[in-house]
Amino acid sequence: MFALAKQQRVIPGFGLTMGFSLLYLGFIFILPVAGLLFYTSMMSWDDFWKAISHPQVVASYKLSFGASLLGASINLIFGALVAWVLVRYRFPGKKIVDALVDLPFALPTAVAGIALVTLYASTGWVGQYLNLFGIKVAYTQLGVVMALTYIGLPFVVRTVQPVLEALEPELEEASASLGASRYTTLRRVILPALLPALLTGYALAFARAVGEYGSVVFIAGNMPFRTEITPLLIMSKAEQYDYHGAAAIGTVMLVAAFLLLLIINGLQWWTQRRSL
Repeated sequence: MFALAKQQRVIPGFGLTMGFSLLYLGFIFILPVAGLLFYTSMMSWDDFWKAISHPQVVASYKLSFGASLLGASINLIFGALVAWVLVRYRFPGKKIVDALVDLPFALPTAVAGIALVTLYASTGWVGQYLNLFGIKVAYTQLGVVMALTYIGLPFVVRTVQPVLEALEPELEEASASLGASRYTTLRRVILPALLPALLTGYALAFARAVGEYGSVVFIAGNMPFRTEITPLLIMSKAEQYDYHGAAAIGTVMLVAAFLLLLIINGLQWWTQRRSL
C-alpha cells in the first residue's frame, strides 16, 4: 500500500516541496516583514510613539481604515449581487460583464486613479452633473471610498461566484415548495452557505484597500488631515529620508491589518463550524 501511495504522488516528495515553499515564503513575505519589524525595533519607545501618534498620522489612520472598511462593506453587498447575476441569469453580453469584473486586476492602479479623476472631477464626464446636486467626489473622502470600492470589487465577486455555482437551485425550489418565503429562503438556505465566502471576500477586499496607493493618490487630493491616506504618508516620509518614521507607521498598519484579518478569519471559522 505504501508503494501505491508513493506512485500516486504527482509532485515530488514532501521534503523538496516543503523546502521550496518555505524558501519562497521566506523571500516574498517573511524577510520583508522581519526587516520592517527589525528596523522599527531600532527606535526608542518615545521616538516610536511620537512617530505613530502625530495628529496628521492619526488622521490618516482614520481615513485609510475607515474608507477601507466602508469600501469593503459596499463590495460585500454589491459584489454578492454581481456574482448572483453572473451565476443565475443568462443575458446578452454576459461574458463581457464577467470579464469586466477583473478589470481592476489588469488595469494599473495609477491608470485607474487617472480614469476616476477624469470621470468624477468637477469638469469630468460624470462629476459635472453631480456638481449640479452639490455632490463632490474628486479630492474628497468620498473619492477615496469610491477608489477603494473599485479596486476591491473583484475579490468579493470571484470568491462568492464559485460557491454560488456549486449551490444547487433545487435547494431554493425545495424551500419554496415547503412554503418558505423568498426572504426566509435567502436567510435560512442561501446566506448560511455563502457566509464563509462572503467573509473571505470581505477580508481580501479590506486588506487590498488598506494598502492601496496608486488609484487613490490621484483622486484623493492628498490634503493633510482630510484626504491624506496612510500609504501616501509613508511614501512622503521615505522620500524625506525619515525611514524610521516610515517604518513605524508601516508597522502600525501591518499589526492593525493582521488583527482585523485575524478577527475576520475567526468569524469565518466560527461560521463554518456552526454550519457543520
